[in-house]
Order: sequence, then C-alpha cells, then structure tokens
Amino acid sequence: MRRPCSVTVLVVAAVVTGCGGGRGPAREDARARARLAVAERRLELEAPPPLARVYAERGRILDGGLAAFRARLRRLRGYPVVVNKWASWCAPCRTEIPLFRRQALARGRTTAFVGSNTDDTPSAARRFLREVPVPYPSFEDPDAEIARFFEGAIAFPATAFYDRRGQLSTVKQGVYASERELATDIERYAR
Repeated sequence: MRRPCSVTVLVVAAVVTGCGGGRGPAREDARARARLAVAERRLELEAPPPLARVYAERGRILDGGLAAFRARLRRLRGYPVVVNKWASWCAPCRTEIPLFRRQALARGRTTAFVGSNTDDTPSAARRFLREVPVPYPSFEDPDAEIARFFEGAIAFPATAFYDRRGQLSTVKQGVYASERELATDIERYAR
C-alpha cells in the first residue's frame, strides 16, 4: 500500500524536528544557562576582592535600603560603579537587562555593577531574576528612596554612573537602545 506524499513529508518533518540531535529550545536554554553560570563564577574568581564580593551575591535582592546601598558605594571606592534601576513589571527594563548582564560579564573585573529593584515586589523581582539572571545583586527599593538618592526616580529604567571616587557622574533616564550605547556610556562616565 502506498502512502500519500503529504503524510510521508509530515512524518519526515516530525522526525527531523523532534529528534534533530537534541537541539530544541529547552536544551539550548540549558546550555546557555550553563555557559552563563561558568562566566559568572569565573568573574567572581578573577575580580579584585571588593568586586568579587559584589558578584558573589549575584542575582540576589538585598535589603537594607538606602543605608546599605550607600555603605556598598563606600566599600567600592576606587572602582567605577554602574547602577541600573529596574522593575519586573517594566517592559523596557526587561529589554535592557540582558545588555547589563553582558556588560557586567565583560567589564566586571574593573567596574562594579549593582541593581536597584524599585517599586516592585520581592517575589516578582526574584521570579524575574530566575528568568533573566544577572551576575550582580540588586537592592530592594520599594519606595524609590535609593533611586531618589542617585537622581534616577524620574523614569524606568534609569542608570547611574559613579566614578572611582564614589562621585555621581551622570544619570541616564530611560532605556538603552543598544549594547553599544550602554558600553559607550560606561566608558565615558564610569571611570
């Protein structure tokens, strides 16, 4: 008995896509996460001790508010610091946070990266960071106290740049459209 051509094509397509060497989205995601975990661990091991301590807290939401944030900035004097204000409900934040992840992995041996999770709930923030992990911690900022301190309370997202002396260099209100734009600002303002 001869099968219709369309059935044969469907069976072949199902076999090729379903058993194509295990390269489905879940496997690729697992590989990407494994590569990210290796890069994060390597960053923590290769960074100078003050920066390594930051990256050892990767993906955590830190409490302590403004006092803890200011204490962290004091401990990081001697290194430029990039602070990204974000929230899990903020679509532009979700778009740009992978840019910060890549830049932190690339520049984290000389520059500190921290987040400010502003106007968000801890559970939503943690869930988001499981989806899109970053190699640095974020401070919980439910009332935008930290954001006001670094003059980033106007827009979501916002990014503050501190120089090596711990002085605020500039604040960008709004989303970074490209990684190149973010890298340029890091080079310009986080010295």
